[in-house]
Amino acid sequence: MFIAFYGDRKKVTWFVASSFLIGLGSLLCALPFINEEKNKSKVGIEDICTETKIVRGCQSSDASFQSKYLYFITLGQTMQGIAGMPLYILGTTFIDENVATHSAGIYVGIAECTSMIGYGMGYVIGAPLVKVPENSTSATNTTGTNGSTEWLWTWWIRFLSATLVAWFTLIPLSCFPHNMPGSTRIKAAKHKQLHLFDSKLKDLQVGTSIKDLCAVFWILMKNPVLICLSLSKATEYLVIIGAAEFLPIYLENQFMLTPPVATILAGLVLIPGGALGQLLGGIIASTLEMSCKALMRFIMATSVISLILLMFITFVRCNPLQFAGINEDYDGEGQLGNLTAPCNEKCRCSSSVYSSICGRDDIEYFSPCFAGCTYSKALTRKKTYYNCSCIKEGLITADAEGDFIDARRGKCDAKCYKLPLFVAFIFSTLVFSGFSGVPIILAIMRIVPVQLRSLALGVCYVVLRIFGTIPGPSIFKMSGENSCIFRDVNECGHTGRCWIYNKTRMAYLLVGISFLCKLCTIIFTTTAFFMYKRRVNESTDIPNITVKNPKVKKKRGN
Repeated sequence: MFIAFYGDRKKVTWFVASSFLIGLGSLLCALPFINEEKNKSKVGIEDICTETKIVRGCQSSDASFQSKYLYFITLGQTMQGIAGMPLYILGTTFIDENVATHSAGIYVGIAECTSMIGYGMGYVIGAPLVKVPENSTSATNTTGTNGSTEWLWTWWIRFLSATLVAWFTLIPLSCFPHNMPGSTRIKAAKHKQLHLFDSKLKDLQVGTSIKDLCAVFWILMKNPVLICLSLSKATEYLVIIGAAEFLPIYLENQFMLTPPVATILAGLVLIPGGALGQLLGGIIASTLEMSCKALMRFIMATSVISLILLMFITFVRCNPLQFAGINEDYDGEGQLGNLTAPCNEKCRCSSSVYSSICGRDDIEYFSPCFAGCTYSKALTRKKTYYNCSCIKEGLITADAEGDFIDARRGKCDAKCYKLPLFVAFIFSTLVFSGFSGVPIILAIMRIVPVQLRSLALGVCYVVLRIFGTIPGPSIFKMSGENSCIFRDVNECGHTGRCWIYNKTRMAYLLVGISFLCKLCTIIFTTTAFFMYKRRVNESTDIPNITVKNPKVKKKRGN
C-alpha cells in the first residue's frame, strides 16, 4: 500500500530500486551456503536386507546452521516480496499512462505472461535438484539418485545467477524517462473519462500524509466493484499458485513419474498454460476494444469454460498399482497397512528410506529391504536385486552373469497412457483460467480515477495475497496430506513427508478445491458485473460534479 501510494510520483526510481532489491534478496538466500563445508552428511546407505544392520542413534540436527539459514531466507524472501510490488503495481500503471486505452491490454498481457514464464522457469531450473524419494528424515540418507551429493551444495548458484540477471537490468531501467513522449496527451484524454462510483472524485487532489493515504484507502474500500474484482483475481491465483505447488506431487503419484520429470512437466508444459492465457487475454481485450462491461462478460465466459474443463480432469487418472503392505498383503502372509511381514521381519528395515523397487511379480515394494533382497548389482541401466525372500512369483530372467533377477530399481510400469490427455486438459484449463487475469486488471483501472489507479492495484494485491497466494499452497498441501496413506516415521519417532497417497482421493480433492475456487471467481465477477451495470443505469441522469479535496480548499483560503 505504501509503495502504491508514495511510489506513484517517481515510478522509474522505484523500478531501479526494485531491481536492486530483487538481486539483493536472491543473494541473501544463497549466502549461508556459499562458505559452508561440503563434507557434511555425505554418508550413503544401501537399504538391503541385513540381519546384523547397525542401527544409528538419534542425531541432533545442526540447529545453528538451520536458524542461520532460516533468518537469511526469511529476510531474502521478504525483501523480494517488497521489491516485486513496484513492478506489479507501478509497472502496470506506468504502462497504462503511456499507451492508448485499448492498447494497454497487450502490454499488460506481455508483463503478466513473462511473470508466469519466470515462475515456470523456476520449476525447470530447479527440477534436476529434486531427489524426493531418496531423501528422508533420517540423517544417514543424503545420497542423490545418481549417487552424488554435489547437487546438495551447488543449488545456491541458481540464486547467484538470479542476482546477476536482476542487477543487469539496473542501467536499462534507469534510462527510462518519468514521462514517455506523448504521455501528457494520453493522460489528459483518460482524465476526462467518467469513472463510476468515484465521479465526484475525478478532480481529487491527494496529499502525501498518512491521513491522506487512509482517506483515499477508505474511498477505495467502499467501491464494491473493486473489491469483488480483487476477490475474483485472488481466487484465480489461488488455483494457479496452489495447483502449481501440488501439481508435481500429483503427477508423480498418478502417472508414476520420477520427481525431476514431474517437476519439469509441471514447469515446462503446464505453468506456461497460464502465461499463454494471460497474453491471449490481453490481446483479445485490446483487439476487440472491450468496454468495462464487456471485460467482465469475458471473465465470466472464460471462467465457465475452465470450470467445465476442470470437471473432466477428475476422470483422467490411472488405476493404483499393487503395493506390498499397502493394498497387497505379501501374498497372504502379511497385513494391509503394515510393511513388515514374516518374509522381511528379520531384515530390520526402516520406513525412513523410500527407495521403491518393482519385483518380477509386478508388485511394488517400499525398498529392497522390505522385499527381503540380500544382494544387488549396478548394471548399465538400472540397479537390480537378487535373493528377495518376499518375491516368489513372476517371470524369472537372468542377467549377463547368469544370476536370476528378482527386482529392479524404480516403480512398476502403470500401463497407463492417459498422461497426454491429462496434460491437454490441465493445459487448456490453465489457458482459459489465465484469460481473466489481464481483463480484471484493466477493469479495475477503469472504475477508479486516474490518480488512484496505483493505489487501487495496491488494494487488489493486498486482497490477492491474503486470500490467494498465501493460503493457496497451504490449502492444496492439506488436501494432499488428507489423501496420504503412508508417511515417513524414522527411528527417532519424527514424522516426515508422505510417501504414498490414495490416488483416487487425491484426484477428487485437487479437482474439488479447484472447482470451488473457479466457482467463487464466477460468483464474484457476476456480482461485480451487476453492481456496475446498476450503477451505469443510475448514473445516466446524474450530472458530472467535480469536488476538490476540502483539505486543499482550506489551505488555499488561508
